[in-house]
Amino acid sequence: MIDDYLRRHDGVITLAQAQQAGLSRYAVDRRVRTGHWRRCSPGVFFADDRPFSDAARIRAAVWGYGAQAVATGIAAAWWHELTRYAPPVVEVTVPKASHHPHRDGIRMRRRDLNPADVVEREGLRVTALALTVIEAAVRFRGGVVLMDSALQRHVELRDLWRAHLKNKGRHGSPAARRLLQAASDGARSEAERLFGKLLRDAGITGWRTNYPVGGYKVDVAFIDQKVAIEVDGWAFHSDAEVFVNDRTRQNAISLLGWKVLRFTWFDLTMHPQRVIAEIKYALSS
Repeated sequence: MIDDYLRRHDGVITLAQAQQAGLSRYAVDRRVRTGHWRRCSPGVFFADDRPFSDAARIRAAVWGYGAQAVATGIAAAWWHELTRYAPPVVEVTVPKASHHPHRDGIRMRRRDLNPADVVEREGLRVTALALTVIEAAVRFRGGVVLMDSALQRHVELRDLWRAHLKNKGRHGSPAARRLLQAASDGARSEAERLFGKLLRDAGITGWRTNYPVGGYKVDVAFIDQKVAIEVDGWAFHSDAEVFVNDRTRQNAISLLGWKVLRFTWFDLTMHPQRVIAEIKYALSS
Protein backbone atom coordinates (compact mmCIF):
# COMPACT_ATOMS: atom_id res chain seq x y z
CA MET A 1 0.00 0.00 0.00
CA ILE A 2 2.86 2.39 0.85
CA ASP A 3 4.69 1.59 -2.40
CA ASP A 4 1.54 2.16 -4.42
CA TYR A 5 0.93 5.48 -2.68
CA LEU A 6 4.49 6.65 -3.30
CA ARG A 7 4.27 5.64 -6.95
CA ARG A 8 1.08 7.65 -7.45
CA HIS A 9 2.39 10.71 -5.59
CA ASP A 10 5.86 11.20 -7.07
CA GLY A 11 7.58 9.53 -4.12
CA VAL A 12 6.26 12.09 -1.60
CA ILE A 13 4.28 11.19 1.52
CA THR A 14 3.26 12.96 4.71
CA LEU A 15 3.44 11.55 8.21
CA ALA A 16 -0.37 11.57 8.44
CA GLN A 17 -0.66 9.66 5.16
CA ALA A 18 1.93 7.11 6.27
CA GLN A 19 0.14 6.56 9.56
CA GLN A 20 -3.17 6.20 7.76
CA ALA A 21 -1.53 3.50 5.65
CA GLY A 22 -0.52 1.62 8.80
CA LEU A 23 3.01 2.87 9.57
CA SER A 24 3.85 4.04 13.08
CA ARG A 25 5.88 7.16 13.77
CA TYR A 26 8.73 4.85 14.81
CA ALA A 27 8.58 3.06 11.44
CA VAL A 28 8.70 6.38 9.62
CA ASP A 29 11.68 7.55 11.70
CA ARG A 30 13.47 4.28 10.96
CA ARG A 31 13.09 4.83 7.23
CA VAL A 32 14.60 8.30 7.64
CA ARG A 33 17.51 7.04 9.77
CA THR A 34 18.36 4.30 7.28
CA GLY A 35 18.29 6.73 4.35
CA HIS A 36 15.31 5.16 2.62
CA TRP A 37 13.25 8.32 3.14
CA ARG A 38 14.43 11.90 3.12
CA ARG A 39 12.73 14.54 5.27
CA CYS A 40 11.71 17.47 3.03
CA SER A 41 10.06 19.52 5.78
CA PRO A 42 8.44 18.68 9.12
CA GLY A 43 6.01 15.83 8.46
CA VAL A 44 6.79 15.49 4.73
CA PHE A 45 9.10 12.80 3.31
CA PHE A 46 10.48 11.66 -0.02
CA ALA A 47 11.34 8.04 -0.82
CA ASP A 48 14.93 8.41 -1.97
CA ASP A 49 14.94 5.49 -4.43
CA ARG A 50 13.93 7.65 -7.41
CA PRO A 51 14.78 11.06 -8.96
CA PHE A 52 13.47 14.10 -7.10
CA SER A 53 11.36 15.38 -10.00
CA ASP A 54 9.70 18.78 -10.45
CA ALA A 55 6.39 17.15 -9.55
CA ALA A 56 7.90 15.82 -6.33
CA ARG A 57 9.40 19.22 -5.53
CA ILE A 58 6.10 21.05 -6.00
CA ARG A 59 4.10 18.40 -4.16
CA ALA A 60 6.52 18.42 -1.21
CA ALA A 61 6.46 22.22 -1.08
CA VAL A 62 2.66 22.39 -0.93
CA TRP A 63 2.19 19.50 1.49
CA GLY A 64 4.82 21.03 3.74
CA TYR A 65 2.41 23.86 4.54
CA GLY A 66 -0.42 21.67 5.74
CA ALA A 67 -3.70 20.27 4.51
CA GLN A 68 -5.15 23.69 3.56
CA ALA A 69 -2.19 24.77 1.42
CA VAL A 70 -2.73 25.29 -2.31
CA ALA A 71 -0.33 25.46 -5.25
CA THR A 72 -0.88 28.79 -6.99
CA GLY A 73 0.66 30.97 -9.70
CA ILE A 74 3.07 29.34 -12.13
CA ALA A 75 3.32 26.19 -9.98
CA ALA A 76 -0.42 25.67 -10.47
CA ALA A 77 -0.10 26.47 -14.19
CA TRP A 78 2.56 23.80 -14.55
CA TRP A 79 0.41 21.31 -12.63
CA HIS A 80 -2.49 22.08 -14.99
CA GLU A 81 -0.07 21.55 -17.93
CA LEU A 82 -0.46 25.14 -19.14
CA THR A 83 3.31 25.56 -19.35
CA ARG A 84 6.14 23.12 -19.98
CA TYR A 85 8.52 24.65 -17.49
CA ALA A 86 8.21 24.15 -13.75
CA PRO A 87 9.05 27.29 -11.76
CA PRO A 88 12.29 27.34 -9.74
CA VAL A 89 10.36 28.93 -6.86
CA VAL A 90 7.08 27.26 -5.88
CA GLU A 91 4.21 29.59 -5.00
CA VAL A 92 2.06 28.23 -2.17
CA THR A 93 -1.03 29.96 -0.78
CA VAL A 94 -2.04 29.33 2.82
CA PRO A 95 -4.97 30.67 4.88
CA LYS A 96 -4.50 34.13 6.38
CA ALA A 97 -4.65 32.79 9.92
CA SER A 98 -1.85 30.27 9.42
CA HIS A 99 1.55 30.71 11.08
CA HIS A 100 3.84 28.75 8.80
CA PRO A 101 7.44 29.90 8.41
CA HIS A 102 8.97 30.94 5.12
CA ARG A 103 11.19 28.33 3.47
CA ASP A 104 13.84 28.46 0.77
CA GLY A 105 12.56 27.82 -2.74
CA ILE A 106 8.97 28.66 -1.79
CA ARG A 107 7.01 31.90 -2.11
CA MET A 108 4.28 31.76 0.50
CA ARG A 109 1.18 33.91 0.18
CA ARG A 110 -1.47 34.28 2.87
CA ARG A 111 -4.98 34.48 1.47
CA ASP A 112 -8.32 32.81 2.09
CA LEU A 113 -9.33 31.21 -1.18
CA ASN A 114 -12.93 30.52 -2.08
CA PRO A 115 -13.45 26.72 -1.96
CA ALA A 116 -14.88 26.92 -5.49
CA ASP A 117 -11.51 28.23 -6.69
CA VAL A 118 -9.60 25.19 -5.43
CA VAL A 119 -9.48 21.78 -7.13
CA GLU A 120 -7.57 18.59 -6.46
CA ARG A 121 -5.47 17.10 -9.24
CA GLU A 122 -3.54 13.91 -8.63
CA GLY A 123 -3.90 14.39 -4.91
CA LEU A 124 -2.61 17.98 -4.85
CA ARG A 125 -4.70 21.05 -4.08
CA VAL A 126 -4.26 23.71 -6.79
CA THR A 127 -6.20 26.76 -7.87
CA ALA A 128 -8.97 26.02 -10.37
CA LEU A 129 -8.12 26.44 -14.04
CA ALA A 130 -9.59 29.91 -14.66
CA LEU A 131 -8.01 31.49 -11.57
CA THR A 132 -4.72 29.76 -12.35
CA VAL A 133 -4.64 31.26 -15.85
CA ILE A 134 -5.23 34.86 -14.79
CA GLU A 135 -2.80 34.63 -11.87
CA ALA A 136 -0.01 32.84 -13.72
CA ALA A 137 -0.31 35.18 -16.71
CA VAL A 138 0.92 38.14 -14.66
CA ARG A 139 3.69 36.25 -12.85
CA PHE A 140 6.19 35.96 -15.69
CA ARG A 141 7.08 37.49 -19.04
CA GLY A 142 5.42 34.79 -21.13
CA GLY A 143 2.04 35.44 -19.54
CA VAL A 144 0.45 36.77 -22.71
CA VAL A 145 1.29 33.54 -24.52
CA LEU A 146 0.07 31.44 -21.59
CA MET A 147 -3.31 33.18 -21.49
CA ASP A 148 -3.70 33.14 -25.26
CA SER A 149 -2.86 29.43 -25.40
CA ALA A 150 -5.30 28.66 -22.58
CA LEU A 151 -8.06 30.58 -24.36
CA GLN A 152 -7.46 28.58 -27.52
CA ARG A 153 -7.60 25.16 -25.86
CA HIS A 154 -8.72 25.09 -22.25
CA VAL A 155 -10.98 27.85 -20.99
CA GLU A 156 -13.49 30.50 -22.09
CA LEU A 157 -12.84 34.23 -21.75
CA ARG A 158 -16.00 34.67 -19.70
CA ASP A 159 -14.66 32.15 -17.17
CA LEU A 160 -11.48 34.18 -16.79
CA TRP A 161 -13.47 37.38 -16.24
CA ARG A 162 -15.65 35.63 -13.68
CA ALA A 163 -12.63 34.35 -11.75
CA HIS A 164 -10.99 37.77 -11.90
CA LEU A 165 -14.01 39.69 -10.62
CA LYS A 166 -14.56 37.17 -7.83
CA ASN A 167 -10.96 37.62 -6.65
CA LYS A 168 -10.40 41.37 -7.05
CA GLY A 169 -7.75 42.86 -4.79
CA ARG A 170 -5.37 39.94 -4.99
CA HIS A 171 -1.70 40.29 -5.94
CA GLY A 172 -1.44 41.18 -9.65
CA SER A 173 -5.13 42.00 -10.06
CA PRO A 174 -4.70 45.28 -12.05
CA ALA A 175 -2.30 43.63 -14.52
CA ALA A 176 -4.71 40.71 -14.99
CA ARG A 177 -7.55 43.12 -15.72
CA ARG A 178 -5.46 44.81 -18.45
CA LEU A 179 -4.69 41.44 -20.04
CA LEU A 180 -8.36 40.45 -19.99
CA GLN A 181 -9.40 43.75 -21.54
CA ALA A 182 -6.83 43.24 -24.29
CA ALA A 183 -8.10 39.72 -24.88
CA SER A 184 -11.71 40.89 -25.26
CA ASP A 185 -13.43 41.42 -28.60
CA GLY A 186 -11.49 44.64 -29.26
CA ALA A 187 -8.15 42.83 -29.14
CA ARG A 188 -7.09 43.83 -32.63
CA SER A 189 -8.00 47.49 -32.23
CA GLU A 190 -6.32 47.54 -28.82
CA ALA A 191 -3.15 46.14 -30.41
CA GLU A 192 -3.32 48.82 -33.12
CA ARG A 193 -3.65 51.58 -30.50
CA LEU A 194 -0.67 50.18 -28.62
CA PHE A 195 1.34 50.02 -31.84
CA GLY A 196 0.56 53.64 -32.65
CA LYS A 197 1.78 54.66 -29.20
CA LEU A 198 5.04 52.73 -29.71
CA LEU A 199 5.66 54.56 -32.98
CA ARG A 200 4.96 57.96 -31.44
CA ASP A 201 7.12 57.27 -28.40
CA ALA A 202 9.98 56.23 -30.70
CA GLY A 203 9.63 59.43 -32.72
CA ILE A 204 8.77 57.56 -35.93
CA THR A 205 6.65 59.67 -38.25
CA GLY A 206 5.37 59.57 -41.82
CA TRP A 207 2.96 56.68 -41.41
CA ARG A 208 -0.70 56.34 -42.24
CA THR A 209 -3.30 53.91 -40.90
CA ASN A 210 -5.77 51.84 -42.93
CA TYR A 211 -3.99 52.68 -46.19
CA PRO A 212 -5.33 51.00 -49.39
CA VAL A 213 -2.87 48.71 -51.17
CA GLY A 214 -3.91 46.34 -53.98
CA GLY A 215 -7.56 46.23 -52.95
CA TYR A 216 -6.73 45.75 -49.25
CA LYS A 217 -6.21 48.13 -46.38
CA VAL A 218 -3.02 47.70 -44.39
CA ASP A 219 -3.00 48.62 -40.71
CA VAL A 220 -0.01 50.97 -40.97
CA ALA A 221 1.77 52.08 -44.14
CA PHE A 222 4.95 54.03 -44.80
CA ILE A 223 4.08 55.08 -48.33
CA ASP A 224 7.41 56.45 -49.55
CA GLN A 225 9.36 53.41 -48.36
CA LYS A 226 6.57 50.99 -49.35
CA VAL A 227 6.59 49.31 -45.94
CA ALA A 228 3.29 47.79 -44.80
CA ILE A 229 2.77 46.71 -41.21
CA GLU A 230 0.03 44.35 -40.07
CA VAL A 231 -0.89 44.18 -36.40
CA ASP A 232 -2.52 41.04 -35.00
CA GLY A 233 -4.53 40.70 -31.82
CA TRP A 234 -4.70 37.42 -29.91
CA ALA A 235 -4.47 34.04 -31.58
CA PHE A 236 -7.57 32.69 -29.84
CA HIS A 237 -9.72 35.04 -31.95
CA SER A 238 -8.39 33.48 -35.16
CA ASP A 239 -9.62 30.53 -37.14
CA ALA A 240 -8.52 28.68 -40.27
CA GLU A 241 -10.43 30.99 -42.62
CA VAL A 242 -8.85 34.10 -41.10
CA PHE A 243 -5.41 32.49 -41.40
CA VAL A 244 -5.88 31.77 -45.11
CA ASN A 245 -7.26 35.26 -45.81
CA ASP A 246 -4.33 36.91 -44.02
CA ARG A 247 -1.80 34.95 -46.07
CA THR A 248 -3.61 35.75 -49.36
CA ARG A 249 -3.68 39.43 -48.44
CA GLN A 250 -0.01 39.48 -47.43
CA ASN A 251 1.10 37.76 -50.65
CA ALA A 252 -0.89 40.19 -52.79
CA ILE A 253 0.65 43.21 -51.06
CA SER A 254 4.17 41.76 -51.32
CA LEU A 255 3.77 41.14 -55.06
CA LEU A 256 3.16 44.87 -55.49
CA GLY A 257 6.66 45.55 -54.17
CA TRP A 258 5.81 46.28 -50.53
CA LYS A 259 7.76 44.95 -47.57
CA VAL A 260 5.29 43.43 -45.15
CA LEU A 261 5.99 43.17 -41.42
CA ARG A 262 3.63 41.42 -38.99
CA PHE A 263 3.58 41.97 -35.23
CA THR A 264 1.45 40.30 -32.60
CA TRP A 265 0.18 41.46 -29.24
CA PHE A 266 2.97 39.45 -27.67
CA ASP A 267 5.59 41.30 -29.77
CA LEU A 268 4.18 44.69 -28.85
CA THR A 269 3.95 44.03 -25.13
CA MET A 270 6.99 41.82 -24.52
CA HIS A 271 9.50 42.96 -27.18
CA PRO A 272 8.67 46.58 -28.08
CA GLN A 273 12.32 47.56 -28.62
CA ARG A 274 12.78 44.73 -31.10
CA VAL A 275 9.63 45.82 -32.94
CA ILE A 276 10.93 49.38 -33.28
CA ALA A 277 14.38 48.15 -34.38
CA GLU A 278 12.87 45.97 -37.13
CA ILE A 279 10.73 48.85 -38.38
CA LYS A 280 13.69 51.24 -38.49
CA TYR A 281 15.73 48.65 -40.38
CA ALA A 282 12.94 48.11 -42.91
CA LEU A 283 12.57 51.86 -43.44
CA SER A 284 16.29 52.40 -43.96
CA SER A 285 16.98 49.45 -46.28
